[in-house]
Amino acid sequence: MYYKIIKKVFMIILITGVTNILSAQIAYPPTTFCNPLNLSYRFMSSVQDAREAADPVIVLFQDDYYLFASKSGGYWYSNNMREWTFVIPTGLPLEDYAPAAMAIGDTLYFTAWGSPERIYFSTDPKSGIWQEAATFTRVYPDPDLFPDDDGRVYMYYGCNNQEPFLSAVELDPHNNFQEIGSPVATINPDAAEHGWERRGDENLMDENPWIEGCWMTRYAGKYFLQYSGPGTEFKTYADGLYISDNPLGPFEYAPYSPVSFKPTGFITGAGHGCTFRDRDGNYWRVTTMVISVKHIFERRIGIYPAAFDADTVMYTNTIFGDYPQYVPGVKENPVADNFTGWMLLSYKKYAKVSSILQGYGVQNAVDNDIKTYWCAATGDSGEYITIDLGKTCQVHALQINLGEHETNTGLVSGRTNPVYQQYFILTSADSIEWSVLVDKSSNEEDVPHDYIELEEPVSTRYVKLTNVYTPGEGKFCVRDLRIFGNPDSANYTMADNVTVIRDPEDERNAIIKWDTVENSDGYIVRYGIDPDKLYNHYIVYDADSVSIHSLNKGIEYYFSVEAFDSGTDFYDGEYQEPVIPESLNSIPKEYDLLQNYPNPFNTSTKISYSLSRADYITLKIFDITGREIETLVNAFQASGKYDVNFTAKNLSSGTYFCKLQVGDNFTEIKKMNYVR
Repeated sequence: MYYKIIKKVFMIILITGVTNILSAQIAYPPTTFCNPLNLSYRFMSSVQDAREAADPVIVLFQDDYYLFASKSGGYWYSNNMREWTFVIPTGLPLEDYAPAAMAIGDTLYFTAWGSPERIYFSTDPKSGIWQEAATFTRVYPDPDLFPDDDGRVYMYYGCNNQEPFLSAVELDPHNNFQEIGSPVATINPDAAEHGWERRGDENLMDENPWIEGCWMTRYAGKYFLQYSGPGTEFKTYADGLYISDNPLGPFEYAPYSPVSFKPTGFITGAGHGCTFRDRDGNYWRVTTMVISVKHIFERRIGIYPAAFDADTVMYTNTIFGDYPQYVPGVKENPVADNFTGWMLLSYKKYAKVSSILQGYGVQNAVDNDIKTYWCAATGDSGEYITIDLGKTCQVHALQINLGEHETNTGLVSGRTNPVYQQYFILTSADSIEWSVLVDKSSNEEDVPHDYIELEEPVSTRYVKLTNVYTPGEGKFCVRDLRIFGNPDSANYTMADNVTVIRDPEDERNAIIKWDTVENSDGYIVRYGIDPDKLYNHYIVYDADSVSIHSLNKGIEYYFSVEAFDSGTDFYDGEYQEPVIPESLNSIPKEYDLLQNYPNPFNTSTKISYSLSRADYITLKIFDITGREIETLVNAFQASGKYDVNFTAKNLSSGTYFCKLQVGDNFTEIKKMNYVR
């Protein structure tokens, strides 16, 4: 979700000193997004700490985009694909997998893989009211409803690792969507020939793939049948393609498959989704993205630009697909020009944290891998992570990828429990004086992959994420705090001496090598069936070669390697694991201002206070007439216990008062006696 501009100016003094004044403005409306989409992914009821949404479908209906996904307890709609509104409907099967939807006239139809399998309709899906249209005569695994241009309707379906893999049949929309004729087999995968169909994160498991997730697109008079493999749990989850002149085939394999492929990066996977057009007529793909750590179905959703080239070759541009991209409607030709140029600045940078749960070190928050996370010892307000970018950078956007650890399933599962996160983002030039950049301390929406596009870039070296509230009594954990920017410092250089070693015993495999480019962060290894059609790729960091196993036998490929650099250097030292601070072992249960000690005092005295949660506080000294003598603290502070020394300077003996003000929530005053 995105949030309106925060039009507040913060003047805060942290424990370490006076901050700068910073007007923290979040771009609204935003012009960019970042995969995975920041949606309220539902917690799985059967597994602790796992969320899921997958097998997505987006349909443009009555000028709004509707997004359906498996096991989500509802669906989303948006007018701009920037901000999504969640709907909990009545009359729909909310616990089924693999939704399918199609629009015919003023009616939106929906079905999913269930038993018995039914089709539903709504003329006002924003209301959440649906009715049953008909009951099918059979179960359709992983269904796809395809309305052809001539008014005929087809069902494509299948989810199997043996024959028949995928099938299709015509349905009669004028007769309760009953079958016309008999189903026909459409495709037969061949992992022995198609390397990308082999199972495994590296396409190295020679066993039958799971073939599923049909989607049909008609273009230039031909029928493009997309399908997914080799399995939803793998980084290499992708979509291949068969093409026919007729909706029921026969179909011919597209040798440039896969057509939607993202095997590397922060989050991987680009399979089992759909191809749709935006209002401008541009093609996009919404796909399943992979985590699959706590459960095989722990997944997310991503969107990429797609297209057909002049030779009707279908492809999806997933290059920098988990970096900031422009939302639909911004770029005239998004498949060619959708990357913002904002580089990842936080990868392999030094970071320090408030505490660490054993086994979940701080390096996990800067490793550009969604499958790992840093976990604090508690979920309390005040837990934090600070990243040192190594130099002053121009920050344009941030993606706060929050994890789940030891959540109470009963407090987060379903769609009736309130699930939300609250935090602050602070910046500093020297890690001493801090300014608030983003204030989400009052947020009440679920933002597991919160993406913040700044209205104007901010110059900073240090970025600090401070927890205010973690849902479900869980621990505060961060999959990655990703910081983007430095477009003017970024460099792109074609690598020299690119060598491709194709395995003569198994042409599905190849090793690509190149000369490294000094100071580069990583490399984009593009490949395809023509020098002008290098539509697939791998991205690798800090390397001079990559082994791939996704090629099709008997097909000649072309390769290129391009280096990219963010203008910053990687941190190559050790990450320290701090002990749990005492203040986090004993978070106060309430606000409290203690009596100063000693009292009466001569020259100086210690003032102690405790905060049960993070807030803005002031601690001030007044004389007996109410005149302010000194401000000791004027700051945003984390929960914990604090000590401040007050030294009387040029004061007369007498009675003075110490006042603690915590936001709008708490005020306490203590009397102090000063004796010269």
